[in-house]
Amino acid sequence: MLNNIISNLINAENPKVEDAKQLIKEIYLEDHRPWVVGYSGGKDSTVVVQLVFEALADLPKEKLHKKVYVISSDTLVETPLIISSINNTLRRVQDRALLMGLPIETHKVKPDFDQTFWANIIGKGYPSPNQKFRWCTDRLKIDPANQFIKEKVSTFGEVIMVLGVRDDESVTRGNTMKSHTVEGKVLMRHSTLSNAYVFAPIRNFTLEDIWDYLLDENSPSPWGDDNHELNKLYQDSSSSRECPLVVDKSVKESAGSCGNSRFGCWTCTVVTKDKALNGFIENGEDWMRPLLEFRNWLAEIRDNRNYRQKYRKHGKIYFRNVRVENIDEEDYVIIPKKASRKEEITKLESFTIVEKSALKSFLKKNNIDLSRDEDNSLLIKDGETYQQLGLGPFTMKARETILRKLLEVQRDLKHPSGEHYELIKDEEIKVIRRYWLENDDFEDRVPQIFREVMGYDLDWEYDDRPLFDKEQLSDLELLCDEMKVDMKVLKRLISIEKEYNGYKIRRGVSQDIEKTLKQDYLHL
Repeated sequence: MLNNIISNLINAENPKVEDAKQLIKEIYLEDHRPWVVGYSGGKDSTVVVQLVFEALADLPKEKLHKKVYVISSDTLVETPLIISSINNTLRRVQDRALLMGLPIETHKVKPDFDQTFWANIIGKGYPSPNQKFRWCTDRLKIDPANQFIKEKVSTFGEVIMVLGVRDDESVTRGNTMKSHTVEGKVLMRHSTLSNAYVFAPIRNFTLEDIWDYLLDENSPSPWGDDNHELNKLYQDSSSSRECPLVVDKSVKESAGSCGNSRFGCWTCTVVTKDKALNGFIENGEDWMRPLLEFRNWLAEIRDNRNYRQKYRKHGKIYFRNVRVENIDEEDYVIIPKKASRKEEITKLESFTIVEKSALKSFLKKNNIDLSRDEDNSLLIKDGETYQQLGLGPFTMKARETILRKLLEVQRDLKHPSGEHYELIKDEEIKVIRRYWLENDDFEDRVPQIFREVMGYDLDWEYDDRPLFDKEQLSDLELLCDEMKVDMKVLKRLISIEKEYNGYKIRRGVSQDIEKTLKQDYLHL
């Protein structure tokens, strides 16, 4: 009797909580579609998981007729303290659910090793993400989560995503949610996944509602977490945002970057300043300083022309317009920058001006390789317009530098647990090696760099050995120079032959050879 009185008093003080629980029960009992609950470790998703857990605990056991999957996204570059907290919570939720007989399962979803942050940056040479080229969200978060959802759809026909999204989180997010809402219906359409629907039980919660519920001593975490510790993570932060579990490409932009969030990736280069790592360091986690320094360096080198090829991945050349202006009786080149970054201003005399029609002969005469770590400060004149060669992937030398520095940070990191903490997985390093070999790294540099930095070898695949030794490579380079043959093209053609070797039907080999021979930079 006393418990019921106390419960009624609590509910009267916080009617939104009781309404949300009641709605969760009604939607759960409505059909047999399983639920997939997104959990990021932040405040909003914690509220949703806790409300779902409490609502299911209130139902009679015979009515717990379908599974609830609590999934968390591990991008493999999560902030170390946060992923540790998420792992602990998932274990506690699972243990408590089993003890109470609730149909809750916890899972972590991860990108495939050939799609991770480091596989793309170091392996393929992708420039680090920014606001205009935020390739990371799809590969690291959306695709792994959607793969999990698709597997459940294929098994059960339809699923319901339960997400901690709120209308007042941002104007953009609120408008996006409204656009997906069907009038009179609680569930929203999922715009990119057929047979998947979205349920947002805390949609009308305010920030104050969130913390009132989490910090209410009468509503502790049912699995034993201390929500005051979660609140501490948000203290002294200029942002109360969390990094949501993004499962819809159409709302990726409204989800925004997680670089200003305590619950994003430690490698986030989308924002100018990483407030998350700075905040942790300022609050005593000084061991994370090497991560911040590495992240800042990675952001700085992104637009350094010496670190980037001057053509895109498949050899395509493009040009970017710049302005030449007279300032205080001197001519300057004004190089525009994307997003909110300041324009770069350099004296015109620092550049070598080349007519566009004479570019090919100039490059050949001066033996300039557009894939190398050099820029030559070329300014291309096309009539009255001035241009620069556009930038492509990180050069191979840049990727070697990034890999070496990352391994050095990993080797020297003083993680408080005292255990060896992996910033990059062994499986990712092996994928990077494969990408480099496919990209004509005949010297097989990955095992060499790993051994030099870490002091031991991984269990490398025998079949991935390079085709030529150093002496043979040297002979090939001399022969290419003598015969005026592009060494990169020769390497690519040899790699294509290796790739198709042994196949009775070599479908696609002609197209691959044709693409190699038609690369833009060969025919300027």
